[in-house]
Amino acid sequence: MTNSGKRVAWVTGGGSGIGASGAEFLAADGWTVVVSGRRQDALDKVVADITKKGGKAEAIALDVSSKADVHKAADQILARHGRIDLLVNSAGINVPKRSWADMELEGWDKVVDVNLNGVLYCMRAVLPAMRKQKDGCIINVASWAGRHVSKMPGPAYTTTKHAVLALTHSFNMDECVNGLRACCLSPGEVATPILKSRPVVPSEEEQAKMLQPEDCGRTIAFVASLPPRVCVNEILISPTHNRGFIQTPANRD
Repeated sequence: MTNSGKRVAWVTGGGSGIGASGAEFLAADGWTVVVSGRRQDALDKVVADITKKGGKAEAIALDVSSKADVHKAADQILARHGRIDLLVNSAGINVPKRSWADMELEGWDKVVDVNLNGVLYCMRAVLPAMRKQKDGCIINVASWAGRHVSKMPGPAYTTTKHAVLALTHSFNMDECVNGLRACCLSPGEVATPILKSRPVVPSEEEQAKMLQPEDCGRTIAFVASLPPRVCVNEILISPTHNRGFIQTPANRD
């Protein structure tokens, strides 16, 4: 991806799920990976798992909804490594109260702050360094809900993921002249800890048929491995057994 031998990736939401798996696959490909997230213990475990396998990783605890903390983290990475070649925006949340009947404005604000504002803050934080390098890739983890509106994810989550898709395309329109590119990765149901925030948590049997974190992690590493001339604008990926296509009482309500 870069002319130098060192490639530095910053992965938010890196303590679990898609972010953690993406960090592991990137490290296996030779990237130096910095994982961020709100839980230091989870980040430390990911770093330990990567280093145990011979990879290079470190952690910076971070809440992406804080503008100041995001820029501080980016500055810390640049001070230590001198570059940021890849940003993976994988931090994301949802809330249990997610229908118009029971949604709360506090929940809306919380989802927007992390899922949309946090993505923008991180993109803005790496932009000067990437422009200076004339090279850089951003992978924004959105959702199937960013392409297809349905009731289950709720208005806040669905709206933010649609916005991330638009933000990604907008970035490519402006920054392609600087050698920068962004990909919006929109997975269908993935068996990650975020499922626990659903009003009805899917059974183990149902989760086994979903995408697994490693499916998305491998996809992230693939996009990151492509040469700078290639921009994968968007990836829409789902389980073969797509419950959105299968009408059952569980996913109809």
